[in-house]
Amino acid sequence: MKTRMSLKVLSYIGFPLFIIGGLAVVWIFRVQLYDVFASPAHLREWVGGWGYTAPLVFIALQFVQVVLFVIPGEVAQAAGGYIFGMWAGILYSVVGILLGSTFNFFLARLLGVPFVNAVFGAERLKRFDLVLTSRRATAAFFLLFLIPGIPKDALCYVAGLSTLSFPLFMLVSTVGRLPGIIGSSALGGAAANRMWFTAGTITVIAVVLFVAGLLYRERMQLFAERVAGQRRKPPSEKPAGPGDHAGEE
Repeated sequence: MKTRMSLKVLSYIGFPLFIIGGLAVVWIFRVQLYDVFASPAHLREWVGGWGYTAPLVFIALQFVQVVLFVIPGEVAQAAGGYIFGMWAGILYSVVGILLGSTFNFFLARLLGVPFVNAVFGAERLKRFDLVLTSRRATAAFFLLFLIPGIPKDALCYVAGLSTLSFPLFMLVSTVGRLPGIIGSSALGGAAANRMWFTAGTITVIAVVLFVAGLLYRERMQLFAERVAGQRRKPPSEKPAGPGDHAGEE
């Protein structure tokens, strides 16, 4: 009983405390962080200074970025391509993102709806109600992870409340994110090698996709909801009457 009460309290205050703690660390080390992130060259020098453990340091940074999702993931992914090259950057980004996504998914399962409300917002979470209870949550979540402009790191918390099994979550979240990871890492690698035409082309494509995602996000999310189909009814819900399905396809 005491454990259940502790989890309930933690579900309400855990994420705000996590954010406050993160902001406090950023403020305390603000000068050092500014020096590191002042330019891609400084960041590469700082990460490279860790020697053979540099990939582990980057993976840890990517993990923190996914959990806190304050910094856009594309920034960290582009930095990976800039520091390690495109293919190694993709690999290290995927590993860090997988670890962070796993943490988000199981933390949501542990602390439940109140916690995810604090992370994502109650009103925004309601938009995913159909997807969360759908028999076709796998296809719907794949589309959501694929759509540009949807906060995918925060979406991992939402997925933790869904009917998705963990292996399916890892599959759809990773495959859905891959185009963005590849594009961002390619951009960083091209910039590191001064391939400005390639970097410019990738940037233009990324901006167009991002703007399209913002403009058509509502339509694409509605499409994902249609893919989710009819919601499963809880056992306590009264069976539908003969006329209740009028108008359904």
